[in-house]
Amino acid sequence: MARSEAPSPARGAPRSLMGLLPFLRPYAGRIALAGVFLVLAALATLAFPWALRQLIDGGLVGADKATQAMALRGHFALLFGVAAALGVFSAARFYMVSWLGERVTADLRNAVYAHVLRQSPEFFETTQTGEVLSRLTVDTTLVQTVVGSSLSMGLRNAVLGLGALVMLVWTHPYVMVLVLVAIVVVVLPTLWIGRRVRRLSRASQDRVADASAMAAEVLNAIPVVQSFTAEPREARRFEAATDTAFEAAVRRSGSRAALVAFIIIANAALLLWGLHQGTQAVIAGTLSAGNLGQTVVYVMFLAGAVAVLGEVYGDLLRAAGATERLMELLATNASITSPMAPDGQVLSSAGAPGPSPSTGKGAEAEPSGSPPIALAFENVSFAYPSRPGVAALQSFDLALRTGETVALVGASGAGKSTVFQVLQRFYDVGRGPLDGGRITLAGTDIRTLPLHTLRGQIGIVPQDAVIFSRSARENIR
Repeated sequence: MARSEAPSPARGAPRSLMGLLPFLRPYAGRIALAGVFLVLAALATLAFPWALRQLIDGGLVGADKATQAMALRGHFALLFGVAAALGVFSAARFYMVSWLGERVTADLRNAVYAHVLRQSPEFFETTQTGEVLSRLTVDTTLVQTVVGSSLSMGLRNAVLGLGALVMLVWTHPYVMVLVLVAIVVVVLPTLWIGRRVRRLSRASQDRVADASAMAAEVLNAIPVVQSFTAEPREARRFEAATDTAFEAAVRRSGSRAALVAFIIIANAALLLWGLHQGTQAVIAGTLSAGNLGQTVVYVMFLAGAVAVLGEVYGDLLRAAGATERLMELLATNASITSPMAPDGQVLSSAGAPGPSPSTGKGAEAEPSGSPPIALAFENVSFAYPSRPGVAALQSFDLALRTGETVALVGASGAGKSTVFQVLQRFYDVGRGPLDGGRITLAGTDIRTLPLHTLRGQIGIVPQDAVIFSRSARENIR
């Protein structure tokens, strides 16, 4: 299975999410609009402590009760206006970001599914169908969680935390220096624990995919399993796989729980320390009550932002592992491809050089008067990629003339099905150590024909009919 040789970031690193950029670019306008609403919501939140300070210092101080009542009415109206703005901007941000998450996830699923459909059977010899399905469902759901929720929360709290820092620097520079030191003490251990969470997240996702692959394999062959009364054994195998996935998930959850506990405790200590410093300043007369309330709320915003960012970081680590697995799938190159045009574009049936080869009765006969040769196997030898040392075809020759009916007869394993596999270019001859020869259609090497042109001229009725979950009419068609 060929893969892109481009260097990749460390497994599970948050920068692996950069692989989502091609899916985000088409919606740059919506992303910008969501960013505007995000900033406006953060500014409205940051305005709340300022309005609260005005309420305490301007509305509760003074001897004239009538003046106090009028002032309080105005301050409460201001607070309500801030809250209303916060609600509107937050709702708009939530809608835009949720739309982006759903849209990007749908595009990603479509891209991965369409890419897998173009893979040759060689790909499915080395990749279990359940593994692919796990990436299409579980991994894309993790990406959706990040793009549609966690990433927005992280950005919002990053802006909120940065705004709280600015306000604290503006109002209390000395206190802010101490807060920054405390934040560094919180962040460094968080990063250390996060590395372990990242590794365990990737391992957990891989174990879930293993269980899904096993289930898909068994369910696709359920008549064989039941014929050999192997249901109990397969149930035990699946139970062992799910137990392994469970143990990996427990280890991941334990590390993430430790991360969350550390962040909560550290931020509670940060908040209480800020409150203690503020109360000491009020007692000393260097700080007003309103100023203390404003400072405490900003410290709460900062502590809450750090706590949320810690949890979001855990989500980013899980989504980074999922994105890696999806990008690996998208980077897988099909081993069988259509020929390329001089400009590097893949030829379609409409863009094939010259007319499509004709095998019909309208073709000119050979000088001897015999019908022309429509299909020829010329000294073809072939071995399947999964069994490169065992030849499925060896020095095979066959020439079919227009109008002929030919039956291939032989024992099981003689190579009858292989003839049709290589004819439709599910596999190419001449790629393995035992391979050789060529196949021509109306004198044209089939490897020079676009895949749709070649396969469009071949009608096939499979030995084992596959019934798709559609109507009988659609299955017959």
